[in-house]
Amino acid sequence: MSTTTHLAAFRKELHQHPEVSGQERETAQRIIHFLEKLNPQELITSLGGTGVLATFGGKEAEPEILLRCELDALPIQEINTFAHASQSRGVSHKCGHDGHMAVLCGVAEWLSQQKNLHGKVHLLFQPAEENGEGAKAVLADSRFQLSPDWVFAFHNLPGYPLGQVVYREGTFTAAVNSLIFRFTGKTSHAAEPEHGINPAFAIAEILQKLDSLSLNDPSNVDMRVISVVHVSVGEEAYGISAGAGELHLTLRCWDDERLRKLENDVKALVHEVAKAQKNQVETSETQTFFANTNDAQAAQLVEKACVEKALDSYKRPYPFKWGEDFGLFTNQFRGCMFGIGAGEDCPALHNPDYDFPDAIIPVGVQAFTGIIQTLQKAHV
Repeated sequence: MSTTTHLAAFRKELHQHPEVSGQERETAQRIIHFLEKLNPQELITSLGGTGVLATFGGKEAEPEILLRCELDALPIQEINTFAHASQSRGVSHKCGHDGHMAVLCGVAEWLSQQKNLHGKVHLLFQPAEENGEGAKAVLADSRFQLSPDWVFAFHNLPGYPLGQVVYREGTFTAAVNSLIFRFTGKTSHAAEPEHGINPAFAIAEILQKLDSLSLNDPSNVDMRVISVVHVSVGEEAYGISAGAGELHLTLRCWDDERLRKLENDVKALVHEVAKAQKNQVETSETQTFFANTNDAQAAQLVEKACVEKALDSYKRPYPFKWGEDFGLFTNQFRGCMFGIGAGEDCPALHNPDYDFPDAIIPVGVQAFTGIIQTLQKAHV
């Protein structure tokens, strides 16, 4: 494996210029400039918005493999003071997507050097993962004419040993959906609240009762997590008893079917309480993430790649509770999402002091190239 110093430098450049979901135009241009030098067989830009798809390979149709990373950053103000700190106020790469892109660029370099590559390998630099819209937009784009045999992606994992590959069969990340409930009551003079309908009391009752629907136990197949992410009631007008309010929740289960059941239970509770307290309520949904369901054979390919590349690996006993929109790909194609440890002392994802560890760039490249080589051997 050649040195990855240049990939680390490129990662730092990407880190300095982060862009939020759907606005990754400059990030995409940097990726395009990097890839053009490698002469891919095909290079599609503006896919699903700002996405980039590079294809390497020979004349054979199989195997057809898709590897995916993410372009977007988060609306978080970075507090790090190192030289490559974000130059965009209020925006930073606090999920490590800069590092994920650097890894896929390393794979692109490796692919460009292969003289007898069988089948095709597609490298997808996907927009808008953080808001759950990117995978959907890419798959809906008429220029995405692929039906890959295999799809793979990884995410860095703070809290795990540096460079350790974490994998499992079945669900890898949770099914997630966010619900917004808008309550309409009736304003009144604050001196005479009895003449109005204040949604605060309905919301307060709902918050107390939601706990009975939760089961925040990651080792349980029926895990249910209900998080209150936003509550608002009325205005800062002290002569008015509130007549409107909002409650925003995020729900998580291990699979899409269980999540639909939890959604129905939560909606039934909200509407029952709202009706009893004479509130009108409207419901909407946002930021839906399908569960990442790892195919057993695909997970075994990750395990085999770790053995052949002498990478430390760990088979996790239960999934992660966070959502990842790669679930749309594993719902449609046979594939696997895995993790790579970012260090046991690494700040958590989405923390303002997090930074992707460059030391795991070569691990990611080796894991992906190992998977490709294993599948290549099976088709020679």
